[in-house]
Amino acid sequence: MRTQVGIVGAGPAGLMLARLLHLQGVESIIIENRSREYIESRIRAGLIEHWAADLLTEVGVGARMQREGMLHWGINIGINGALHRIDFKDLINKRVTIYGQQEVVKDLVERRLSDGGPLLFEVDGVTVHDLKSQRPKIRFTHRGRPQEIDCDFIAGCDGFHGISRPSFPEGVLSVFERDYPFGWLGILSESPPPDHELIYSYTDRGFALYTMRSPTLARLYLQCDHDEDIENWSDARIWDELYKRLGGARKLEEGKMLQKGITPMRSFVVEPMQYGRLFLAGDSAHIVPPTGAKGMNLAFADVMMLSRAITAFYKSKRDEMLENYSTRCLRRV
Repeated sequence: MRTQVGIVGAGPAGLMLARLLHLQGVESIIIENRSREYIESRIRAGLIEHWAADLLTEVGVGARMQREGMLHWGINIGINGALHRIDFKDLINKRVTIYGQQEVVKDLVERRLSDGGPLLFEVDGVTVHDLKSQRPKIRFTHRGRPQEIDCDFIAGCDGFHGISRPSFPEGVLSVFERDYPFGWLGILSESPPPDHELIYSYTDRGFALYTMRSPTLARLYLQCDHDEDIENWSDARIWDELYKRLGGARKLEEGKMLQKGITPMRSFVVEPMQYGRLFLAGDSAHIVPPTGAKGMNLAFADVMMLSRAITAFYKSKRDEMLENYSTRCLRRV
């Protein structure tokens, strides 16, 4: 196969990059090691910043988000039960949209397939080659057959555990990481959230976050030790602690717990985000704690920058944006 940009990974970064390139007349092929069903049901955070929601609309995949997403014009900061509202509209006239990442993926996949763009699921044995040449290659197996994509550029959008970052030669990458001495115990509950906007609650007992996936599906978090065992947290203990850390500021309704688990908090960033014709984007280059809801938004920022750089290369033979890709992305990260 031959294409201009080979994209490894069909998460938000890879799918958005393909859409942006398509709108500029640049061809791409996406490969993904998981099934379509898996990536469309993989639940991730869904807080979309103002500019990122506008981007989804501008590229033609925002219609369902506009119908089903929840607009938040502020957040609540709780201090031992006393709530203080931060008014985004009054301060900066911007909002955030609550719309699950898996829903964004569904919309982008549907658009990609309707555009007729190549999107191969359940590939195996992915490797990248000749990264310093003008014709890098992606090799993999699909449906039992070995395949090769001849590209001009490769975008590594395959997440923290993908093959792209480990394909950099030894000694090229500098790694910056920090493990924090606490974790988040998170639950997904069939119950209405205690407020229509997020509550970040600081208490002497520890931190808690009260957010949502929908008006009837609450996403709730408790700060805990990073090495806590989830088996030590019964449903009753979790609800009791959530009540205490909300401090009576809002009514908290209990519901069936659909998920619960403990996530260690860590930061991980590599520099540079490029080597030869291989460019990293999203979680393959940086992991930030979920406290700031930055993951998908940073991924979109990366691929917006990369799409502009690749487009400039094809349309005006300029490569300075490609050369400066890593520096410009890392400033935001």
